[in-house]
Amino acid sequence: MSDEVLRLRGVGVRHERSMLLRDVDWTAHSDESWVLIGPNGAGKTTLLQIAGAQLVPTEGTVEILGEAVDQDVADDDLTDLRTRIGLSSAAVADLVPAAEKVIDLVLTASYGILRRNNEDYDSFDVTRAVELLDALGCAHLIRRNFATLSEGERKRVQIARALMPDPELLLLDEPAAGLDLGGREDLLRRVSALARDPRAPTIILVTHHVEEVPEDFTHAMLLRKGAVLAAGPLHEVFTERNLSRCFGVPLLVERRAARWTARSGYLP
Repeated sequence: MSDEVLRLRGVGVRHERSMLLRDVDWTAHSDESWVLIGPNGAGKTTLLQIAGAQLVPTEGTVEILGEAVDQDVADDDLTDLRTRIGLSSAAVADLVPAAEKVIDLVLTASYGILRRNNEDYDSFDVTRAVELLDALGCAHLIRRNFATLSEGERKRVQIARALMPDPELLLLDEPAAGLDLGGREDLLRRVSALARDPRAPTIILVTHHVEEVPEDFTHAMLLRKGAVLAAGPLHEVFTERNLSRCFGVPLLVERRAARWTARSGYLP
């Protein structure tokens, strides 16, 4: 049996009078890759924040990479755990200084910062950063300012940055959002290659769309209104009944060549 990467039991998150998550049970292992899927407001990003040790639940128990995360753990005590987790999200991208060069943005991930100052990086660090950018098709961008990149280029650079500290867990929050068809397919092909690589970290990806699930992902969780509707092997979870309940409309679901599609089941 592979190692447990995440273990959540009875997890809930309350914000004022609202429950953003309720009674979530979830175990993810190191040889699995997960997609969290559901409509807007389902709790996907909140659950990803818990998986990244960025948010402590108000109810239940959480273990991430063997470390307990609960109300008794001080935020400073989570710093080391967070260095073992790579995160790519629009929220992080929005904090990047406009003039930051791509190579520096990837390098600074080693220190958990977003602006290069006076840190020292040896040749190994630089080589690793360039190799990660090359693997994601971005080596030619190393001297460009982050603000000048296309949306697709930004998404790939963010993933390279998230991989820089050699994390054990990689979290991708809507990595294909805002991309055109070509950009989406290029990005998903690269994420799929990561999922196949036995040296890569465990990947958890958030999306609204089954079409954005890369090949080679193994497991899925469906969320609606903060609750888990279904979780397990992807082919068992992605049924027409489950996805129709999740999104609140009748859906026709198909799988072709290891990719998924969904469309309305209403008659014209």
